Amino acid sequence: MAAVGEVRYRSLDQVEPAGRRVAVRIDLNASIDPQTGRVQPNERFRAHVVTIRELMSRGARVVLLAHQGRRGDPDFTDLSQHAEILSKLAEREIRFVPDVAGEEAVRAIKRLQRGEAILLDNVRKLEDEDVEKPPEEHAKSTLPSKLAPYLDIFVLDAFSVAHRSHASVVGLAALLPTYAGRVMERELEALNRLVARTDKIVFMLGGNKPKECLNVLRRFAVERKPAILEVLTGGVVGQLFAKARGYSLGAPSEEFLAQKKHLDLLKTASEIDATLRDVIKIPADFAYEADGRGREEIPLSKLPCPGLIQDIGGATIREYCGVIGGLGREVTIIVKGPMGVYEKPAFRRGTQELYMALAKARASTLIGGGDSVTAIELLGLRPSDFTYVSLGGGALISYLSGEPMPGLQVLSRTP
Repeated sequence: MAAVGEVRYRSLDQVEPAGRRVAVRIDLNASIDPQTGRVQPNERFRAHVVTIRELMSRGARVVLLAHQGRRGDPDFTDLSQHAEILSKLAEREIRFVPDVAGEEAVRAIKRLQRGEAILLDNVRKLEDEDVEKPPEEHAKSTLPSKLAPYLDIFVLDAFSVAHRSHASVVGLAALLPTYAGRVMERELEALNRLVARTDKIVFMLGGNKPKECLNVLRRFAVERKPAILEVLTGGVVGQLFAKARGYSLGAPSEEFLAQKKHLDLLKTASEIDATLRDVIKIPADFAYEADGRGREEIPLSKLPCPGLIQDIGGATIREYCGVIGGLGREVTIIVKGPMGVYEKPAFRRGTQELYMALAKARASTLIGGGDSVTAIELLGLRPSDFTYVSLGGGALISYLSGEPMPGLQVLSRTP
């Protein structure tokens, strides 16, 4: 059994998959072009193809499990396009099955031949998939209970979902021999090398998933406060901290935050800000879309903003770039999420200029999250421009903060 830090796991080197039905949990969550509805391939697809091709070459009957978006969100779709992308990258057919755990899925698993692979539909179409429960309880959830009788092995290859105690992450591990896939193995080995270098930390936190960012800040504030030099905020995170300090963002932005239930996190943001006020930087200005005039910027002192905030402003960009450029080699910059709506050219500036500064930084740069990976590609940068680009966002900061991660805990389990 291999070990990384305190994480012990069995790798694919320790199993003979030929002829066996192998369920592989991967992460294909991707951006979807709002104009065309097309899934945008990202580094996650290319990374998981390594594991998939190996298992197919070794004669396994491969059953792929993945998700896309969340129920109720615009990017919540089936995985038919994902199967097409995987097939192209793997240069082998990976057939999409429009079912998750019903009769059609079971028939497809039974019919698999050696070296073949199928991708079942979006696991989050099952209502009990993303409920947080222990492995033993999730073993009774729909996906594990319906599919485990027709499977021989479970491979967890998605580090990016390892902080979730979801059915497709931990449920099968309670019923089947469980192994780490090649992506999981690579992530753990790389992160273990970097953990020792997190005595001096700068966070750059943005994106549209503030809960994960707030959780890690709260944990670090309790356990490792002296290690935090600065916290550079943007995206929804920056807006929440600005509101926590008494600023009115404006009706469009506050309505958006309320609709997404982000305002439910305002109390948490206020508590964290009270503890880390000396190191948390909120944007000095914001960019918004003005009617018929494109991008406009407004300083913090002139809020509320008449339009929906979609990026940080020029003054904030200059300030943050100055911070990044002044950091030494002994510092690790942990990045989660873009600074704004980088998909729109007019609101790409904050993300673009800060990521360019990160690529030139002397400090170690640890980038995490699907949106960050997509942004890197869109901006013409490469993973090699940074110290390490993790495919996990919330999982990355959970790992670095020492938070127990259900997906990692099940890797060494024996059913």
